[in-house]
Amino acid sequence: MTETTPLPLAEIEAVARAAHTGQTDKAGRPYAEHLRAVAEGVRARGGDEEQIAAAWLHDAVEDDRLSRRRLEEAALTRRTKDIVLAVTKRSGESPEAYAARILATPGALLVKEADLAHNADPARLAALDGPTRTRLTEKYARMRALLGLVAGEGDS
Repeated sequence: MTETTPLPLAEIEAVARAAHTGQTDKAGRPYAEHLRAVAEGVRARGGDEEQIAAAWLHDAVEDDRLSRRRLEEAALTRRTKDIVLAVTKRSGESPEAYAARILATPGALLVKEADLAHNADPARLAALDGPTRTRLTEKYARMRALLGLVAGEGDS
């Protein structure tokens, strides 16, 4: 059984940008800015090409921009597909189950860490209304804690 050669990162970026065309984030910014920031965050944290590819696609299935079937058929490595599926929230899923799946999938934690870092960027949150900013700040802090990414807390 031979695996097809995975798409180069530039093509994966183009697919991700096309999939999210016209989509904006909660502050009204083009969604592709978030994808780029997460991909760069993964790269800056030492992520490999499969993780960077997953970062570009991390919200495509969750946001119904790319079907799970299309993802499975895409010229991507199995690891990239697994990471994308791991970070894709499922309807009715508890945060604990979501975090457990991320932690159980090799390479997924780094992608989610970069996603949370960009989502929780104070400059990005400042563009939101107070109640939304507070709700999201709490949501992101809880997920970081579930993933063991709580900054400033050491093990004693």
